[in-house]
Amino acid sequence: MALRDELLKSIWHAFTALDVDKSGKVSKSQLKVLSHNLCTVMRIPHDPVALEEHFKDDDEGPVSTQGYMPYLNKFILDKVQDNFNRQDFNRMCWTLCARKNLNRTHLLISDEDAFKIWCIFNFLSEDKYPLAIATEEIEYFLRKLTEAMGGSWVEERFEDYKLELCTKQQCLSAWEIITLVGTGTFSKGMDRQTLSMGITEVFHELILDVFKQGYMMKKGHKRKNWTERWFLLKPNSISYYVSEDLAEKKGDILLDGNCCVESLPDKEGKKCLFYVKCSDKSYEISASDKKRKQEWIQAIQTCISLLKLGRPAPHRESRQKRRELRQKQQAEQEELELRMRELQTANENKQQELEAMRKKLEEAAANAAEEERRLLQTQTEQQDRYRVDLEREKMVRQEMEEQVAQKSTELEQYLQRVRELEDMYHRLEDALEEERGARQDEETVRRLQARLLEEEVTKRAELEQIHLHQQRTITETEAEKQELEKEGTAKESALQAAMLQLEQLESERQGALEQYQEVMQKLEDAANNTRTWKHKVAHHEGLVRLIQPGSKGPQNITNWGPAAFTEAELSLRKKDWQERKNRPAQTQ
Repeated sequence: MALRDELLKSIWHAFTALDVDKSGKVSKSQLKVLSHNLCTVMRIPHDPVALEEHFKDDDEGPVSTQGYMPYLNKFILDKVQDNFNRQDFNRMCWTLCARKNLNRTHLLISDEDAFKIWCIFNFLSEDKYPLAIATEEIEYFLRKLTEAMGGSWVEERFEDYKLELCTKQQCLSAWEIITLVGTGTFSKGMDRQTLSMGITEVFHELILDVFKQGYMMKKGHKRKNWTERWFLLKPNSISYYVSEDLAEKKGDILLDGNCCVESLPDKEGKKCLFYVKCSDKSYEISASDKKRKQEWIQAIQTCISLLKLGRPAPHRESRQKRRELRQKQQAEQEELELRMRELQTANENKQQELEAMRKKLEEAAANAAEEERRLLQTQTEQQDRYRVDLEREKMVRQEMEEQVAQKSTELEQYLQRVRELEDMYHRLEDALEEERGARQDEETVRRLQARLLEEEVTKRAELEQIHLHQQRTITETEAEKQELEKEGTAKESALQAAMLQLEQLESERQGALEQYQEVMQKLEDAANNTRTWKHKVAHHEGLVRLIQPGSKGPQNITNWGPAAFTEAELSLRKKDWQERKNRPAQTQ
């Protein structure tokens, strides 16, 4: 239900309460007071002259609902925001209308309980004015109330009451439903306190959107001590108070789609533990027993699932489904009534045709009798003269009798069809009655399917998360695989290039080795040759060269021994060897 529609229902009660003579109009002075009170409770700046300016072209008489609605929409409802206390707003409208309409005689409930029933009526009533509550919604409310009081629902008693309502062809107003509950018609055997507690529980669920409430132990964040608190679970928060009178609020646990609730093992002497994990902090809570612990966990998980899916509270969604089902049934009923009217019209037309045909047959029979009488008279007078004509008339008479018999047979067949149509009409009514029972069974099955569907949606969401994680993992693995394949391709190319370089270096090494062997061979031949001449020169020059003291520095050692060559000779030999080494490389 949109906020505007919800507010209009309470305002309608207040407006009709100000209509004392039931003329459909209220004086401007009373509407000024009503508008001022509405702006006050809904925290809207009030312009005291706006109403006068809006109706400055009208006369000084009272204003109807059609005349007040444009002002209400423009100056109040278009400016309203959901930042005010709806209970204060409802209580203000209740105060105006209860004084005039509430009959407290023989009521077993207090004014506070009557106010709660009035709010529930506004929630369940149809969006049509004057406001009334349908039979299905009455049954839904009474069944909820009976379950809240711990009683058993008696289907037969309500069926009799429903039959009585259908006989009168009426729905109940807010004051009639208050009288129905307040007089104990469907709560016989229950005391006033039990009835009041049941009304309060249904009010909390339907109006305040309280999923669950009760006492539990909560672990503190600073002192780490355990304290008993009264918890209230709503679609988007868990509020906890000092006691169930809700006088002192201690805090809120804000819920969203990222929150989670899980069971905890027993510790610190506490049993039946679970914790609610939010984005900023976690809360440890201890229930009184395992059953209540599981109920709280399931209720909190339901709220989180609804927040993830962006769906309204279950009782609001079921109310919308019931309305849609009623609209569909009403459309089918109207279509069936239209078809029945068409069949009835066709039946009446057939009856008229049969009646006209019967009159024609009677006239034909009368004419035939008259003709027969005249013919008989003529035959008596002129028997001999018109014998042949008499035979001819007899034949004509037989033909007419056959036609009359045929028409009578057709008339009987048509009457038989009419009886069959009436029988089919009665069977159709029985089938419609069976269909209504089947629709009620279908509604029960749909509720079960809705609950199973919610569980399936939860499981699907989990599977989708797992599937997304697997997809991301597979994508990352594919990317890594492609990167490794690129690196492997690059390394393989580098390896092939390195193998080519290695083969080239190997061939160069073989060439250098061959050159080295050749140089070594030449060096060995030169060394042998030099050694021969060295001995000869040393033998001839040793006698001539003066003997001088040797160098004190480190001596060069060659194949011919230490100090076999001077430094100048070694430099020349080294330079010559280097030139011969480079010459084959240049040649290549």
